[in-house]
Amino acid sequence: MSQPGAPVLFVNGLWLHPTSWAVWEDFFREAGHSPTAPGWPGVPDTVEETRRSPEKVAGKGIEDVVQHYARIIRDMESPPIVIGHSFGGLIAQRLLGQSLVSAAVAIDAAPIKGVLNLPPSSLKVASIGLRKPANRRGAVALTAEEFRYGFGNAVPAKESAELYERWAVPSPGKPLFEAALANFAPGSPAKVNTRNKERGPLLLIAGGNDHTVPASITTATRKLYHKSPAITDFKEFEDRGHSLTIDHGCMEIAQYALDWLRQRAL
Repeated sequence: MSQPGAPVLFVNGLWLHPTSWAVWEDFFREAGHSPTAPGWPGVPDTVEETRRSPEKVAGKGIEDVVQHYARIIRDMESPPIVIGHSFGGLIAQRLLGQSLVSAAVAIDAAPIKGVLNLPPSSLKVASIGLRKPANRRGAVALTAEEFRYGFGNAVPAKESAELYERWAVPSPGKPLFEAALANFAPGSPAKVNTRNKERGPLLLIAGGNDHTVPASITTATRKLYHKSPAITDFKEFEDRGHSLTIDHGCMEIAQYALDWLRQRAL
C-alpha cells in the first residue's frame, strides 16, 4: 500500500496551467497522499494572469525547470513521487534519473535525448513554436484549432473547446528548440540518466491516439532504459489523446497510476 501522506509532485507540460492538476490533487489527497502542483518558474497563479502576462514565462528552458523543481523537492520532508505530463514527463524523468524522487509517472512524455524518429504529427505540433526563431526567447500560445489538433483530437470538439478555454496558457518556446536539437547537442538538457541503477520505479504512459507525443515516442523512450535493472513499466491507452490528463476520462489514468504506485508499495 502507499505510505500515508507520501508526497506527490505534479509537473505540467507546455500550454497547460498547473491548476489543471486540481482533480488529480483531490484524487491523490483522498487516497492518503500529500499532493502539490507548483507551476514552472515564472508562471502566475491563475490562468487569466498567465494569459495576460506571457512575458513572465518567456525564455525558460528545460534546465531552468528541472532546477526549479529540484529546489522545491529539497525543501520537502521526504523525496516525492513525481507525476508529469508532456514536457512535465521529461522533467519527471530528469528528476528520477538524478535520484531526487522516489518514483515517477511520465504521461505522454516529450522525447528525451536518444529518441530519434519523430512522427509527422509530433513535428506538426512542435512547428508551432519552432517556425519563428524569436520564439526561443519568447512565449508561444496555441489557437483553439491548434489545441484541437495537438490535445483534443480524441475528444468531442465541444469538449476540446471547453478544455482550451479553461486551461490553455502561453508557454516558453525554448524547450521545443532544446528538444528538437537534443540529438545534436552533447550537453542537451533533454538528456536523461537512463542507466541509473539506483533510481526508483518509472511508469511510462502513452496515449495511442496522441498527435503531440504519439505512442511510438513512448515505446522508443522505454527502449532507452534497457541497460538499467531499475523498474521501467509501460502502459498504453489506445484511444486516448494528449488531453488524457484533463479530459472526461482523466480519472481512468489517475486510477491506473495510483494502482501502479500501490503495487510498487509506494
